[in-house]
Amino acid sequence: MSHVIFTSALVALIFLMQFAFIFVVDNMKTEIIERELKEITDYVSDTLANLYFLVNSTNYSNVTLEKTLNLPSHVEDSIFVINITLNEGSAQSIYAYLKDNSRIDVSSWILPGLKVENQTSIESGGRTVVAGCRRGVDLDVYAWIAYA
Repeated sequence: MSHVIFTSALVALIFLMQFAFIFVVDNMKTEIIERELKEITDYVSDTLANLYFLVNSTNYSNVTLEKTLNLPSHVEDSIFVINITLNEGSAQSIYAYLKDNSRIDVSSWILPGLKVENQTSIESGGRTVVAGCRRGVDLDVYAWIAYA
């Protein structure tokens, strides 16, 4: 009788370990994807910050600068979306998420004081993407991300 109990406990333990392992692997995959997305949002945020500083370092009132972004076409075989989030008309952060799994998302803060142009969202997939800043005659600095 004790052999039956031991065998059934061993079989149950083997099945439970599989489920626990699947859970751990899924969490690790999610963390890797979040780290990759975080690198992308940090890159876009830093690029916009650099463009902002360059636009503000000139004496001209009407300046536009653009930089081509080197973004991957996919993250872990998934398409991702990048948005500039707004707070009362000003840029607040760069937000990215997977298109097919929006529960995996990250954001990076952006410099305060940036206004936002019309184009504030792009989708990955191999298209050329540019980030840009413009200072108009009103001396406000506007940022955008768009397809080239």
